[in-house]
Amino acid sequence: MTHLPPPVTPPGVPASADDPIRLLAVRDTPLSLDEVYTAVGDDAAGGTALFVGTVRDRDGGRAVTSLAYSAHPGAEAELRRVAEKVAADFPVRALAAVHRTGPLTVGEVAVVAAVSCPHRAEAFAACARLVEDLKHEVPIWKQQIFVDGEEEWVGAC
Repeated sequence: MTHLPPPVTPPGVPASADDPIRLLAVRDTPLSLDEVYTAVGDDAAGGTALFVGTVRDRDGGRAVTSLAYSAHPGAEAELRRVAEKVAADFPVRALAAVHRTGPLTVGEVAVVAAVSCPHRAEAFAACARLVEDLKHEVPIWKQQIFVDGEEEWVGAC
């Protein structure tokens, strides 16, 4: 009898119908708030927290003209690990997070994250953790371009 390894679930795809992780992606196309919000819809959730990160026009007192995000090939797998930890630590009904790569201009959406939970306080806390852990643990780097032509690379997100 031949034993095959269990199937591998690709990053961004729910492992099962019971998986609260509904959408995870790192992509080079514009992000949709509606897509993320819809992904976390759940009839048992009394609270949904949605975070939208946009490119700002200043950083550290310097004017920013644009930036570009780059991601390690394993970024989605790391995003899944972060999401699984949040789902384990909070009563998450549904969770979604997408991060943009490539060049972005001021005002464009760089990241969208949402979490639905039975109550609002749990949703706020889980979404805040998701965004903070994504920022600090997922290998995505930001290159900022300033008005004076100087550039700066910023570590993970």
